[in-house]
Amino acid sequence: MRFTDRRHAGRSLAEWLRSPDDDTAEAGVWPYGAADPLVLALPRGGVPVAAEVAREFRAPLDVLVARKIGVPGSPETGIGAIVAEEPPVFDRRALQFLGLSEDELAPSVARERAELHRREDLYRRGRPEPGITGRTVLLVDDGLATGLTALAALRHLRRRQPAHLALAAPVGSRNAVAELSEEADRVLVRHQPDHFRAVGEWYDDFGQVSDDEVIELLGTSPSVA
Repeated sequence: MRFTDRRHAGRSLAEWLRSPDDDTAEAGVWPYGAADPLVLALPRGGVPVAAEVAREFRAPLDVLVARKIGVPGSPETGIGAIVAEEPPVFDRRALQFLGLSEDELAPSVARERAELHRREDLYRRGRPEPGITGRTVLLVDDGLATGLTALAALRHLRRRQPAHLALAAPVGSRNAVAELSEEADRVLVRHQPDHFRAVGEWYDDFGQVSDDEVIELLGTSPSVA
């Protein structure tokens, strides 16, 4: 299974989420028996995907900004992640293997925290964070590789006491799905290939999503209560 781009992936995911086990499910009805759903996207790549899901279920869309902490000298290789003012979540095995300490990564954490706040200010434009307590929250990303960013986000959301917390993505590694299933009430991944190396391999177009696109998509979604 391949996706043309993130919007195509979002439509595919939304259709599957609507009726994963029942082809007769009514369009636009949340299929998991819970009221007051909220779709949260991990920006920037998760926003076009989540926008399609939110549109399908007529649910409000917002963002939860998280940032990956990269390996020094190889920033694309994630070794940790941060959300809000939460302490970093690190891959402890990777830290040990690379001989790195949390103190050595403190400058990277500080840089990513500053970028996280910049994006929060840019995307929210003064809007408060959406209410989470007692709601059904679906966290959406464009794919799950290591799952570290999603892990940090799920732990942050769990502390805010949602009634039901689910994670969804069009594609992801089976290892990430298994590990994240211990953090979410449900992990819903459309395609879990036997041989997984990177999320982008499953997209024809996996170009960067711009801040402007994120703002536009948030502006055209139902308002968040």
